[in-house]
Amino acid sequence: MTRRVWHEPYDQPTGGWGSVKSLVKHSTQQKAVSGTASLLRDHNKTGGYMCTSCAWAKPARPHLAEFCENGAKATFWDLTAKRTTPDFFARHTVTELMGWSDHDLENEGRLTHPMRYDADGDRYVPVGWEEAFAAIGSKLQGYDPKSTVFYASGRASLETSYMYQLLARLYGNNNLPDSSNMCHETTSVALPQSIGTPVGTVLLEDFGKTDCILSFGQNIGTNSPRLLHSLQEVRERDVPIIVFNPLRERGWESFVNPQRPGQMLTNTPTQIATEYHQVRAGADIAAMMGIAKAVLALDDEARRAGAARVLDEAFIAEHTHGFEAFEAMVRQTGWAEIELTSGLPRAALESAATTYARARSVIAIYGMGLTQHRLGVDNVQMLINLLLMRGNIGRPGAGICPVRGHSNVQGQRTVGIAEKTDLVPLDKLAEQFGFEPPREDGLNTVETCEAIVAGRIKAFIGLGGNFVRAIPERELMERKWRDLGLSVQIATKLNRSHLITARSTWLLPTLVRSEIDMQATGPQIVTMEDSTTCIHASRGKHRPASEHLLSEPRIVAELAKATLPPNPRVPWDAWVADYTLVRDAIAETFPDDFHDFNARLDIPGGFPRPVAARQRRWETDTGKANFKLPKALFAGFDDGTDPEIFRLITLRSNDQFNTTVYGYADRLRGIHGSRMVVMINREDRARLGIAEGGSMRLTTSTDDGIIRSMGGFQAVDYDVPSGTIAAYYPECNALIPLWQYAEESKTPAAKSVPVRITAE
Repeated sequence: MTRRVWHEPYDQPTGGWGSVKSLVKHSTQQKAVSGTASLLRDHNKTGGYMCTSCAWAKPARPHLAEFCENGAKATFWDLTAKRTTPDFFARHTVTELMGWSDHDLENEGRLTHPMRYDADGDRYVPVGWEEAFAAIGSKLQGYDPKSTVFYASGRASLETSYMYQLLARLYGNNNLPDSSNMCHETTSVALPQSIGTPVGTVLLEDFGKTDCILSFGQNIGTNSPRLLHSLQEVRERDVPIIVFNPLRERGWESFVNPQRPGQMLTNTPTQIATEYHQVRAGADIAAMMGIAKAVLALDDEARRAGAARVLDEAFIAEHTHGFEAFEAMVRQTGWAEIELTSGLPRAALESAATTYARARSVIAIYGMGLTQHRLGVDNVQMLINLLLMRGNIGRPGAGICPVRGHSNVQGQRTVGIAEKTDLVPLDKLAEQFGFEPPREDGLNTVETCEAIVAGRIKAFIGLGGNFVRAIPERELMERKWRDLGLSVQIATKLNRSHLITARSTWLLPTLVRSEIDMQATGPQIVTMEDSTTCIHASRGKHRPASEHLLSEPRIVAELAKATLPPNPRVPWDAWVADYTLVRDAIAETFPDDFHDFNARLDIPGGFPRPVAARQRRWETDTGKANFKLPKALFAGFDDGTDPEIFRLITLRSNDQFNTTVYGYADRLRGIHGSRMVVMINREDRARLGIAEGGSMRLTTSTDDGIIRSMGGFQAVDYDVPSGTIAAYYPECNALIPLWQYAEESKTPAAKSVPVRITAE
């Protein structure tokens, strides 16, 4: 169905009454009345359940309502009264459902029964759990282990993730791609090289001690709104917040806290960003180079005047390596090139540098606006360079803060969901469970796609997620997916990946985190890790959507028992009966992170994993924090010289979380009715001869002989830099070539896709 868009620029603050109205609407639409009171009582609180939406930190002293608009939508989506039953599948063929939108598929509600795809009838048909596990196990036994992939989406608990990675390794491979490969794998590559840790160094308490915040490539209002509470408190201490982002996003501009009655009554917002710089897509390195250049100039001036240094020379001398080479590069880079590449004037970058230089403790926040570029690793490392110049790692109120997406995407990597063998204690697993783990690296997400295209993958097990919809090169991948021998999808709702069927396809429905997980020893607790490395317990509070659902640990255990030979040292049934035993096993495998795991479950605010860089211990090749030199000022694939090539940013709406689309109201951007829109600079649109609201086509600019083109977009005039456009994910994934990814990390480069625009 073609939807028509209308654009009404939103002039209200983030939060406020707009957020409240949205919650009422979504609760009503999903008939999730039972979830409303639970949001206040149980959501993100000790003794309650952790949100299934973003991974932002949970405070030790929670607010009355410790949830955001998107977290509430996720909970209503989980606790919906709607059901996708066997009768639904009897009424609709898979071919028919392929014509449904992402929103409409999931809006049918929770899956209730295990299902098998019947190719003759082109329908899913119900099956018993025993039949499903036996059939899947038999097929897996017939494949070369290297031809099977075990994907994890990022929402599974630590307990499930640990069991899942063990299943894969007992089966015989390290093919454990996950959603981190598509977003923050760049972080996991960049940070260890620079500071010796794959995770951020900031704890929630640091926001109360910081003197300045820098943010690059992160839309706070849509992606992690609960962070706005901390940012509001930061601004009330008159702390500056400097934002670099191509789009002006309402979350960074103003905020009304729904939990402050006085602010709600007066609708008087808190200004969040004190400086807002609309850098061109992919040009963050140039902007950071300008800041670094201005900081060096301020330091030169201080030395000439005999004043205190701007650089933290003691920290640089004692704790860093490579500063001289970095300084030389910065000094040799001219302002003209910096301004041309970044699209920002010198004065703006000098202003940001002056603010940065005046602050003692600085936090740098970033998101996928840095990670999803060809030089994404360089982006992140350049931001680290800025922090190292003034000693802003390992100091209270300072540090690097990557904002993760899915609620346990960081945690699943911590307990072994990783394709890289050097990230996993294989020797310990071998000793603990009496087997020889595979020693060669497995496949990440892009490599999995490449192997599917090449016909080397025969089976795919999906622990949550919407893999086929989330990956790049969608048209090719959907065709090649049908050649798989086996596709197993552990899921809560129907999505498009379930409709791209293999020769044998199975849907295994599972509980959501807010539902009671009753096993032999009683209700179970699961755990997850937030963006700041803190571990939290989660207890389901609601009756399951169907008596036929199994928990994720139970499903993983049954798949393992049906596939693997018995191993007396792997007590699958005991683990399912009592998840405390899984946590004991995790603590044995990872004692530094998880010692006394069960005893620490209910520490308010969670317990943090140790991060050496917080104590200025640098687990790098040099034993110090490393200044790293960027390869170029622009991080994308085009060279920036052709004015007809635009840099496409794919992004989420306010009515969406990852591939889950809750509706068609991107309220904070004022875009309603459709997701087939392109946000474009008004002058660029006029230059192209496209009418306001006119129809347009995007075609990827490549020379690989493959045409990647999508039409039917409506032009929306938007405040973006010239040469930059934005459109929604995952609709635009078909425009992203599989080979356009971040060097070193292979994260798909979805934030500066080179495209050409034509009128339709």
